[in-house]
Amino acid sequence: MHLRHWLNANGLPHSDGGALPDSPKRFPDGAQYRVEIPSVEGPEVFAAVLAEAEARGVPVHRVSQGSGGMLLTDGELAAMADLGAARSIEVSLFARPLAGWGTSAAAVASGGGSLAAQARGTEQLLQCLADIHRCAEAGIRSVLVTDIGVLDTAAKLRASGHLPADLQFKISVQMGMANPASIRIVERLGASTYNVPTDLSLGQLAAIRAAVDIPLDIYIEAPDDLGGFVRHFEIAEIVRVAAPVYVKFGLRNAPNIYPCGTHLMPTAIALGRERVRRARIGLDFLARHMPEAVASQQLAVPGLAVPRRR
Repeated sequence: MHLRHWLNANGLPHSDGGALPDSPKRFPDGAQYRVEIPSVEGPEVFAAVLAEAEARGVPVHRVSQGSGGMLLTDGELAAMADLGAARSIEVSLFARPLAGWGTSAAAVASGGGSLAAQARGTEQLLQCLADIHRCAEAGIRSVLVTDIGVLDTAAKLRASGHLPADLQFKISVQMGMANPASIRIVERLGASTYNVPTDLSLGQLAAIRAAVDIPLDIYIEAPDDLGGFVRHFEIAEIVRVAAPVYVKFGLRNAPNIYPCGTHLMPTAIALGRERVRRARIGLDFLARHMPEAVASQQLAVPGLAVPRRR
C-alpha cells in the first residue's frame, strides 16, 4: 500500500508542502546518487570501513576525512591513495590548517564560529594550498575546501597546470552557503561538489538544484555539532528532488574526533563501522520508497586516487 495515496483518498494532505519537481539532472554516468562515508581518518579506519561495507553490501563511492592531509604521514597518505585506487573510491582529504586550529582568538570567541573554517591571513592561505599540493603529490585527487579564497586560488592553480587537472574540490558544509545564488557563485569558482547545510528543507534543496549543476553532498544523518539530524525517512525525496546527490552518513551521539590520531584510533574505527551500518539502513529506506533510484557504478567515480610511484 502506498501511504501517500491512502492519505489523499481519505482527505488528508500527503506532504507538508506543494509538490516538488523531480530533478532531471544526473551524474555523468546517468546515476542519481552516490554514497559517502565521512570521518575516515586514516588507512586503518578506511580498511575497517571497507570491510564493514563488504559485509553489509553497502556501495561506497567516496570517503572523506576531517583532520587534514597535514596530519597524515607520507606513508599514510600513500596508503589512503592506494586503498581508494584499488577499490575505485574517491578519497577526499580536508585542506588545513584553518583559523580554528591556529592562534586566532576570534575563531574561538562566542560569536566567531563561522570564522573557524576560514583561512586566516596569507600564511594560512599558503598553508592550505601547500596541503592540497602535498595531497596531490601523494596521488589524492579530491580535497575538502571551506574557504572561498582557497577554492578560487586552487582552481586557478588547477587551470594553469600547477595542480592536477582531475583534482576535485569538494566544498565542506562549513563553508555555510545556504541559498541558490551563493552556491552558484561557488560553482563558478570551480567547486566540484557542494555540501549544503544540514537543515535545509526539501523545498530549499529543490531550489538550489534548479540553480546549480554540480552534485550536492547531503547529510542523511548529521553529527551533533552540525545539528544531529536523522533524516533516513527523507532519503528517497532527497534523491528525487536533489539528484545528482552524494548521500552522506554522519553519526549522531558521536564525539568530534578532529584532529584524529593513534590515540583515538579505536574510537575512529568503531565510528566508521557504525556509519556504514547507518548507510545500510538509509539505503534500505531508499530501496523501499524509491526502488527505481539509480546509483553510480564504482568505476564511474571522479577524483579517483592515483597510486604514488615509489
